[in-house]
This record gives sequence, C-alpha cells and structure tokens, in this order.
Amino acid sequence: MQARMISSVVAVVLLLSAITPSSIYANEKDAASAAKDDGKALGKDDKSSKDDEIKLPPFPSDKTIHQVMQLGGRTLKYDATVGSLPVFDEKGKQIASVMFTAYTVAGPGRPVTFALNGGPGASSVYLNLGAIGPKRVQFGAEGNSPSDPATPLDNPGTWLDFTDLVFIDPVGTGFSYSQIKEDEAKTRFYNPKSDVEYLSRVIFDWLVKNERLTSSKYLVGESYGGFRGPRITHYLQTRLGVAMRGMVLVSPYLDPGASSNGDLSPLPWMLTLPTIAAANLERQGKLNEATMAEIVRYTRTDYVADLLLGRSDPQATDRIVKRVTELSGLDPLFVHRSGGRLETQAYLREVYRAEGKLGSRYDSNVTGWDPFPFDPNQRTNDPILDSIIAPTTTAMVDFITHTVGWKYDGRYNALSYEVNKLWNDKDNDEHDRVDRGSVEELRQSVAVDPRLDVLIAHGWGDLSCPFMASVLIVDQMPVMGNASRIQVKEYAGGHMFYSRSDSQLALRKDVMKMYGAS
Repeated sequence: MQARMISSVVAVVLLLSAITPSSIYANEKDAASAAKDDGKALGKDDKSSKDDEIKLPPFPSDKTIHQVMQLGGRTLKYDATVGSLPVFDEKGKQIASVMFTAYTVAGPGRPVTFALNGGPGASSVYLNLGAIGPKRVQFGAEGNSPSDPATPLDNPGTWLDFTDLVFIDPVGTGFSYSQIKEDEAKTRFYNPKSDVEYLSRVIFDWLVKNERLTSSKYLVGESYGGFRGPRITHYLQTRLGVAMRGMVLVSPYLDPGASSNGDLSPLPWMLTLPTIAAANLERQGKLNEATMAEIVRYTRTDYVADLLLGRSDPQATDRIVKRVTELSGLDPLFVHRSGGRLETQAYLREVYRAEGKLGSRYDSNVTGWDPFPFDPNQRTNDPILDSIIAPTTTAMVDFITHTVGWKYDGRYNALSYEVNKLWNDKDNDEHDRVDRGSVEELRQSVAVDPRLDVLIAHGWGDLSCPFMASVLIVDQMPVMGNASRIQVKEYAGGHMFYSRSDSQLALRKDVMKMYGAS
C-alpha cells in the first residue's frame, strides 16, 4: 500500500504584457483569498490525517544484560538482548515496529536459530519460556494452574549451548505493533503472503544488523509458525538470498486442506484416529512406539479401506465401530452413532463427560471443568488456551521490563485473538492462501538446497495439528538425496509436548543430532 503524502503546488504565470496594473492587483487579491481558503482546507486535512495516525509510544533502544545458567552440571554464560527492528514500506515509511528477544553465547562459528510461534496471533513466548530458551516456566500440562508462580528456572531442555536463539514477535503480538490503520494492516501484515514477506525481511535485517549473515542459520516454527517455516525458508532462499541450514517444525500446520470434506474423504478421520487412540493408551499407561506403530498400520490399511467401502459393504461400518471403540475407549453407542468417525470437539466432550470436564484439542489428556455441561454444544474456550495466557504474560513482561530493564508501557499480547480475527485470507491469490498449506514450499526448499535438513516434531496427543498428517505428507514426498534429511518424530504429550520434561529432553537430543552438536 502506498504511503500517504499531502503536497500542495501553486504555479502562477503572469503575462505582464497582457495585464494592466489594476487587473494584477485584483488577481493578487483573488490569489490571496484562494490561498487563505486552501490553507484552511489543508489545515483541516492535516488535522484529519493526524487524528488517523497510530499514536503508540516508540520502543526504547535495544538493551543487553549478562546472565548465567546451569546446564548439565556446567555453567553457561550468555547475553540476553531485548530489542526491535523497524518495518518499512516501499517508499521508506516506517509502518511497524517488531520486537525480538535474543540469547547469544560468545564464541566463533556458532549457528543462529530464529523462532516463531503461530496462531496467527501468538507471540514467541511459548517456544521461548516453554521449550528452548535458557529459562523455563511451567505451563500447559495437566494440573498446571494460571495462578501458579510464574517463576523462570534454568531450562534443561534449552538449545542455547549449541545455537544462539532469536525469538521474533510478529506484528500485533508481544509488544510488536503496527503503525498504520487497521485496513492497511490487514494488507501489510495480517495475511499469509505479507506475513511471510515482512517476517523474512525481519530475519534478514537482524542478520545484517548483528553481522551474522555468514553464520549457519536455522528456523524453528510451532503450529502456524510451522506453516510459516517452509514458506519463509523458500522466500529467504529465492528472494532475499539467505539460505537456512535446517528447519525444525514443531506441531506444524502444514496442510489445512487435508482436514476438510469428511463427508467424502477418509483423510480427516485418518488424521485424528491415531491421536485419539494415543490418548487412550496414555490413560492406560501403554503409550509407546510399538503400540503406536500398530495403530498407524491399522489406520493406513483396514480403517481407510472400510471407510472407502461405505455402504457398498454392509459389514464395513460394523468393523470400523468395533475397532474404533477398542482404540478410543469410548462408549460403543457413541462410536456407533458417529459411524466410527470421531469429530474432534464431540470426542473432547464425550471422553470426560462423566467427570464434568473437557479435554483440550491441544492435548486431550489435559482437562478443564466444563462450566456448561448440560449444553448441547461446548460454550467455553479450550482448557489449555485460556490457562496459559497468565503465566506466559506475567513471566515474559517481568523478564523484559524488570530483569532486562527494557521499559515499555504498551500492552503485551502473548496470544492476540484480535490479530486472529483480523487475519485476511480471502483477498490473497489462491496460491497464497492458508488452505493450500506449505507442503509445496517444503518440497521446493529441500530440492533447492541439498544440505537443508528438516525435523518435524509432534506430540502423539495433539488433535489441532495431528502427527499423522505429517507422516502422510513426508511419505508422499520424493526422496531427494538422503531420505533422513526429512524426519518426523513423535513424543508423549500434545501440541506443546515440550511441557513434559521427558519429551522436551528427547526433542533436544534429536535437534542436537540434526545440528551436528551431539
């Protein structure tokens, strides 16, 4: 969108030989009067323009402090920097300010990893304080409470000993903010195409500013951040001239279209059944790779075959209902009425209905009370989403403004529902829309760079971005060189499986291997 500019040009050409002194005087009076009127109008326009401006306080200068942590029995010294980068339009006008939090360790040849969460509308606090930063706050697991002390402790699952870390808060999240009106912001920031382009430029600008263009570079994205990951990597490769060495996609939203049209396609039911079965196995203490391998085998073969048969085989539905009842642990009548096709929200209410609770879409074994248990539909938000806002916001704002001393008075958005509502997909070209996913860019990025490695990490219990989707996506990709360049790994837990210590440490081990740091 073009920058607005108000300009006034007045040109008066007087052909003196054709004009008498009196007419000159009259024209001068008319011109003066017109200029006075124009001035009034211009003043009115200036006032209107100023009223429309975004009047948020500017960010302070970047600030760095020195910190230490204990990791594996040794002391790790590092710098923590809170700072910002401007976003400009094509004419050089600043249209947004983006905040970042960076952790760096002194030493030559260290890689740098950029981290983005999802939403859209989520800040990077979840990966920062929940998964891979040097400090950790407990949230998102069964039994956690929003009012538990949000005290950051040394994080045994951090990646900081083998890579520097830069956490980016997209516009409208964290403290990052747009400096243009809402309608313009939808075009500039709140759509898939522009989102990828300006965030890619933020990564490029950080590398230039910090003289790290020649470092090995990695990208980690969670959820919608995992959707961003391949698109940003490919854009950086082919448009901005920056090559990532690897991607870690945590619970990625790679192919939204695979979950649609369940009336015809078996895919939506294939994606969620293994996760529902995993949750049941976990409740029985039987969840492991071997039991999950058998469930994946059934889903790929007998389950999908019977779904496709439909009414052409009267026994197909009976076989489905019997096996799905066994796998899910649900009431056989509920499974029968659903035809063995378990709709996610109906399942999450049914599985804990007797206890008056709801399971979370992000981990169905994390529960919350249902305040409207007799209502035919779920009327409250997801148990995990509502419970993680307080601890993450409290801990991050205290770290930024008190520990680091980067003083700012704006509102901090750990998770912005406003940004999510503003997300504008319909005006994008069909090729850029969310429902197309990022699988195309994933394939292209790997094809462009034979050294690019990809680790896709999922929790078995995540129904929002089921692991089975990534398994099928990767299995349908051509082998480009070494097949191990793209791996899918599963862990106990849900969308934020890193909230469980064992799963977080297992992820760290797998990532270290990919980085060559193990």
